Amino acid sequence: MEWMSIDEMTAQVPLPEGYRFALPQRAEIPGLVCAIKAWLPDISVGGASCYVSNGFFTGKVFLAGEPEKDVLVVLIKKDQQLAGVFSCERDLETLALYARLSGVAPAHRGARLGQTNVVLVEAIGRALGMGMIYGMATLKIPHVQMAFENLGWQLIGITPGYDRELVAPGVVKRVYEAVYAKVLVAD
Repeated sequence: MEWMSIDEMTAQVPLPEGYRFALPQRAEIPGLVCAIKAWLPDISVGGASCYVSNGFFTGKVFLAGEPEKDVLVVLIKKDQQLAGVFSCERDLETLALYARLSGVAPAHRGARLGQTNVVLVEAIGRALGMGMIYGMATLKIPHVQMAFENLGWQLIGITPGYDRELVAPGVVKRVYEAVYAKVLVAD
């Protein structure tokens, strides 16, 4: 079960004018980690904190020109500038796809790249033959919940204390997250 190619993603998921998809290359990891830290300053704790570790990318993520791994990171670039990032993880045993992380550079917010990432995970899930896709949305950022709902994902629950977030400088708390899913196959 192979990941979609960048050409397949581009053919199936429209991007705004001037933007393109790319897989990260090993040499880009330090810059990518710095960008994610800058775009998502609260990411230093909790489930997504692995995205600010070079070791996560070198050990767990499928990189351009290297053997496939179960975590896919897709970059969105405008010219050579990094504009956004999307990540998902495949579970081959359950045929489910977890939409793990989506982030957009502040200069590119408003270009609807976050919604593009939700469309992208659906296309990837269908191409892989996954039965369902799911993702989590922090309750403190309602536009993430709206993006899922606008694209037909269902709220299937609220997880109390699932993750940890930096709620104020130096203050980490367990938080509730909304769980969204979309079934990709018929009953």
